[in-house]
Order: sequence, then structure tokens, then C-alpha cells
Amino acid sequence: MSAEAAPRADAVRAAVGSVLDPELRRSLAELRMVADVAVDDRHADVTISLTIVGCPASDRIEREVRDAALTVADIDDVDVHLGVMTPTERAELTGRLRAGRPRGIPFTRESLTRVVAVTSGKGGVGKSTLTANLAVALAERGLAVGLVDADVHGFSIPALLGLVDEAGRTERPTRIDDLIVPPVAHGVKVVSIGMFLREGEEGAAVAWRGPMLHRTVQQFLTDVYFGDLDVLLMDMPPGTGDVAISVGQLLPHAEVLVVTTPQQAASDVAVRSALVARQTGQRVIGVVENMSAMTMPDGSRLDLFGEGGGRQVAAALSEGEESVELWASIPLSPALRTGGDRGVPVVSEDPEDPAAQAIAQVAARLHTVPRGLAGRSLPLSLG
Repeated sequence: MSAEAAPRADAVRAAVGSVLDPELRRSLAELRMVADVAVDDRHADVTISLTIVGCPASDRIEREVRDAALTVADIDDVDVHLGVMTPTERAELTGRLRAGRPRGIPFTRESLTRVVAVTSGKGGVGKSTLTANLAVALAERGLAVGLVDADVHGFSIPALLGLVDEAGRTERPTRIDDLIVPPVAHGVKVVSIGMFLREGEEGAAVAWRGPMLHRTVQQFLTDVYFGDLDVLLMDMPPGTGDVAISVGQLLPHAEVLVVTTPQQAASDVAVRSALVARQTGQRVIGVVENMSAMTMPDGSRLDLFGEGGGRQVAAALSEGEESVELWASIPLSPALRTGGDRGVPVVSEDPEDPAAQAIAQVAARLHTVPRGLAGRSLPLSLG
């Protein structure tokens, strides 16, 4: 390469280095994926080292690298060559992504990430639908959001967020050695056991007991690369079983949002799930009542599941020193249901829907209510 071509090669390197890896959400320059750039007259050759063989984002990266190189003055033709990182380069990359921290759960008590477990006493109260929409609503407020589908036996988050295609295939994470890069849907980084089932077994039941469940949740928290998050939501299984206890052990500082329906049968058991969370040290921050009364076209109200359950749960959990409030009542909504069936959250598709507005209210409350500082070390110095 001639001396006069060197400045243009530097310009091409800078241009392609600014391209973002669609999975890791960092620039190719930061990830050290730009292996080589050569310029000959008005032609540029660019070599990119992908993280793994068969990288699912390779076509997009190749296209965006070529487009970026063509923005450089006097470059009319670009060849992009795709290679693969060496094992040493991948190990260095995963080390940088972990910011030099040893392998382990990054969401410690001192972490700036707010961890919120969304729980319920029984199934069928719309907890997962609420969690999926809440995650998207938080992302739309500009927050970096991760979502762990901890409901291993009854996972539904991938379908609710459109990560399952018409053939029933669930989008899979990308593995970089022992690092798992989660797919992103509607601005939310998502991981679920449904993403790890073998092809053709997506509809199979997961019949695991305590130790397997604990290891799965622990691996989600340890090996999945979420990057820097503002909020990590955990879609918990209903009840007070193994996963609830494991999450309490792994994330004792997590906050808990309790979901119930208006009927007493649901509200009574919802209280129990919150009490178990408290026994592990977690703090209950609020109650959300789902499937509350729906306003009909004639102005009448349809309270299919009764009324008052959310207030009862909040009152029962406020006994003693800790006060718990009812954050919102989410009305029955056909748009909320159909959006979940199609993998399109109602908060994005129909933000004026009453249910979407109520969920947005929960997101605003979560965004503005300060996180508890109990047990956290504060950066104070005496001078």
C-alpha cells in the first residue's frame, strides 16, 4: 500500500470500526474485529474477524461494513473478507466483555443494575404477559433492560416477545466460548430455557427437579452476557417452589413485584409468594392487579374476576414496618391478549389501549421509585 493510500486506509478503518456488532451492541473497533484494511487506488479490502464460525449476524455485518467503507471519499469499490477469531482472541474478547471480572453473577448487591422479580401465587394471572410488556415499556423509556424467563416449566416469554417463528422455532442465543449472547426483542435482551431445547423439541415439556432448576437459573445469571443494564426483570414461576428459593439465594437483594387478579382465590396465594421472597431477604416493592374491570362500549364495567384483590394483597403485605402499595390495576384487554399471541407487545402496538396505559404506569413507577440502599456499600470518604 502506497504512502498516499495510508490515510485513506485509516479513514476506512475508522468508518468500518464504527459499525456495531448487532448481537454484542458494541463497535467492531471496540471488539477488535477489524483484522486488516488495505487500499489500492479507489478499491478497499477489509478483513473482519467474526467471533464464531457460522455467526448468525455475518451477512448483516458484511453489508454494513461495505456500506461504511463506501462512505469514505475516493473509495468506489469494497471487498469484505470474513474470517474467525482465534481461540486466544475469543478468550481476550470474553475477558473484556466481563470487564476483567471473574466468572460469576454480576448482579451483586453493589451492582447498579436494579433486579426485579415479578411473581405470583398461582398461574393464569397474566404474570408473564405483564412482565414482557413491562420490559418493553421500560426499554421505550430509554433504559437498558434484560429479561430472564425463570419460569422453566412454563416458559412463554420468547413467544410473547416474537422470538418464535411461524414454524415454532425459537430464536437461539449465540455462544462465544462460555459466554452466551442473548437475542434482543423490542429493545430487550432475553434469555429462556426455550432457546436451548433441541430443534424439534420446542414443544416438549421440561421435567426437571430442584438441582437442575437451580443450575439453569444460575447459568442464566452467570454466563449470559447482558452488558450494562439499568433493569433486569425475572419472570418467576408461580408459587413458592424450587426456582423461587434459588432466586432468593442467588439474588437476595432483588426487589419483588407481586401480580394478582381481583378474585380472592388468587390474592390469598399471591401473599404467600411474597412472604417467601421476604424470608430470603428480598423486598416487596408493589402489587399489580391484572384482569381488573373492563369498561364496555356502553360505559358499563365488566368485573369478570371480581374486585379488590390487589388492594387486599397490598394491605396484607403492609402489616408491620414495610408499606406496600397497589401500583396499578390492568383491565381486561383483547388487545393485550392478541398482542401476546402474535408476539407484539400492546405497549408498542397500541399504547392508547387502557391495559397498555396501565402497564406504562407501572413502568413509570418502577423507573421513578428509588432503589433501596440497605446492605449496599456507598462510595463515601472522610476528608
